[in-house]
Amino acid sequence: MSPAEAAAKSEASPSASGDVEVRDSVGNLLADGDSVTLIKDLAVKGAGQTLKRGTVIKSIRLTGDAQEIDCRHAAIKGLVLRAEFVRKV
Repeated sequence: MSPAEAAAKSEASPSASGDVEVRDSVGNLLADGDSVTLIKDLAVKGAGQTLKRGTVIKSIRLTGDAQEIDCRHAAIKGLVLRAEFVRKV
């Protein structure tokens, strides 16, 4: 692999450098500990529940993936949401 290919690969995958920017549905930058609200109803697989639009999720954690956030809800533990379905409060 040439140095140019290595540089292109490192730019393409920000998780390798450790700095991943996670943005919500409207483009706001998310950080650990932020509160977010759902922008649409989401059926949660395996839980048999639907999280309603407008539900506030407090204290999120970033996973290292640019599109996923880890969070907790009172009825669902180990919940992982896509960043495209949330908005920063």
